[in-house]
Amino acid sequence: MDLIRKAKYLVGGRIIKTGIAVFLTVMICEWLNWPAMFAAITAIITIEPTAANSIKKAFVRFPAAAIGAAYSIAFNVVLGDHSYTYALVAIATIMTCHKLRLNEGTLVATLTGVAMISTVHDHFIASFFIRLGATSIGLLVSTLVNLFVMSPNYSPAILNKIRDLFLETGDFIESRGLEVVNLHSKTNRNESRSWFQKLMKNIEAIEVLCRYQKEEWKYHRFSRQDMRTFHYEYKKLNILRQILYHAGNLLTISNQKVKVSEKNKDLVVEIVRSIKDILHHQQYEIETSHFEKINRVTELFWDRKPDHCDSHHCFAPETVIFYELISISDLLEELNHIQSLELRHQKLYQKE
Repeated sequence: MDLIRKAKYLVGGRIIKTGIAVFLTVMICEWLNWPAMFAAITAIITIEPTAANSIKKAFVRFPAAAIGAAYSIAFNVVLGDHSYTYALVAIATIMTCHKLRLNEGTLVATLTGVAMISTVHDHFIASFFIRLGATSIGLLVSTLVNLFVMSPNYSPAILNKIRDLFLETGDFIESRGLEVVNLHSKTNRNESRSWFQKLMKNIEAIEVLCRYQKEEWKYHRFSRQDMRTFHYEYKKLNILRQILYHAGNLLTISNQKVKVSEKNKDLVVEIVRSIKDILHHQQYEIETSHFEKINRVTELFWDRKPDHCDSHHCFAPETVIFYELISISDLLEELNHIQSLELRHQKLYQKE
C-alpha cells in the first residue's frame, strides 16, 4: 500500500486505479478461460472520479453492453464479418441506447458490439453470454477498486484552489478598477474580459470537485471536522462567485464614458487596492480605514442616485462603479464573518 501511495503522487490516483482494475479483471478472465479484451475495455472506461459515479453508471452500462453484444451476434449471423456489419452494429447500438436513455453506457456498448464481430464465428449464444460475463467482471472489478482502493479526498484540492482564486480575484478587481478610472493598468478591457471568463471557469471546476466530494461521503467515512471545513469552504466559494459577478459588472462600463473627478478617482483606487488586500489576507481581515472609505463612497452613491429612473441608463458610469464597490464590500464583511465562525469552531474542536 505504501508503494501505491507513492505512485499516486507520481502518476495520479485514477491512473493507478485503472491499472489495478485492468490487472485484476484480466487475471480473473484468464482464470475462467474467458477472452479478457472486453472485460479490460470495460474496466478502463468504468473508472470514474468517484465511487458513487461508478456504482450509478454500472447499472446503466451493463444493459447497454448486453444490447451491443446482442446486435453484434444478430448482424454477424445474418451478414457475416464485413465492413458494413461494423457500421450497422455501431449505428443500431447507439440509436437503441439513446432511445432507452442509456447514454452513459453507449461507449461500452458500441465497443463491445464492434469488437465481438471479428471474434465470433460459431456458438453464438455461448459467445454472447461469455462476452457479457466478461464485461460484467470488468464493471464489477473497476467499481470495487474505485470504492476501496485510494478513496479520493478532494477537500485539500478544493481548499487550495479556492484560496488561489481569492488571490487572483483580488488582482483582477484592482486591475479592472485602475482601468475603469483610466489609470495605468497591466491589462486592457478585452484582456480583463478574458481574465474574468477564466475565473468563472475556475469556479465551475471547483464546484465539480465539491460535487464529487459530497458524493464520496455516501460511501466513505469522514470526520465531523472535515465536513465542517468543507461546509465553510463551500460558503466561501458562493461568496466568491457573487464577488466576481459584481466585479464582472465593471466590464460593462466603457472606459471612455467614465468621468470621475481626481478626488473620487483616488478614492476608487484606494478601495480596489483595499479590496485586494482583504482578499489576499489569510483571514480576510478588514481594516477600519476600509469602512471609512466605503462610507464615503456610499454617501457619493446616494448623492448621485436619481430620484426617478425611466430607463436602463439612468445611472452614470461613476454611480455604477460606486454601487459595485459597495456591493463587493458587503460581501467581504460576510466573508470575514464566515472565516471568524470557522476559526471559532476549529478552536472548539481542538479543545474537545
